[in-house]
Amino acid sequence: MSGNIQLLSDTLAQARSEGRAALIVYFPAGFPTVDGGIEAVKAVLESGADVVEVGLPHSDPVLDGPVVQTADDIALRGGLKIADVMRTVREAHAATGKPILVMTYWNPIDRYGIERFTTELAEAGGAGCILSDLPVQESATWREHAEKQGLATVFVVAPSSKDERLKEITAAGPGFVYAASLMGVTGTRASVGEAAVGGGGGGPRAAPHNPPTPNK
Repeated sequence: MSGNIQLLSDTLAQARSEGRAALIVYFPAGFPTVDGGIEAVKAVLESGADVVEVGLPHSDPVLDGPVVQTADDIALRGGLKIADVMRTVREAHAATGKPILVMTYWNPIDRYGIERFTTELAEAGGAGCILSDLPVQESATWREHAEKQGLATVFVVAPSSKDERLKEITAAGPGFVYAASLMGVTGTRASVGEAAVGGGGGGPRAAPHNPPTPNK
């Protein structure tokens, strides 16, 4: 079974044709429980979100702020496994027909096995994966398996990323680019960095191919 990269592309294109940004929501799998998390993801999609990023909880979420760290800790203490993340994707997609991505650090995939992970994500109806800490220059093996399974690869870019770096990332990652709005961990902000939205004519919006999506 092929993944839903085309569904993701069509959803983003539909939002652009309507003159609006796509609403992409993050929610960690297993919070507050596996079943509760599945219902929450379904509710978010049924309430108007275009895409959901299902977070794969990590014991050391170095890029995340206290809210996500707390949710991850609750999920892991509840015994969450990667199989539960796949179940979350499967049931939420089956119920709504909308694209769902998994957002994760690289280590869990590396330990689980790239082929196994991409195969199971595609079988669950996933649209792709946001890889928080995988450098594009080290991603060839992942991208080979993801492409084979019909999954989008979404890389994260920092506000400090230079034009050449942005071009390299957008060329390598089909789908969209995850543009971090500020240096530092995730969390609520009163504003975003000017560079994150292409201030001064540069930044992610000036890069070709893929539309940027600011971080949560």
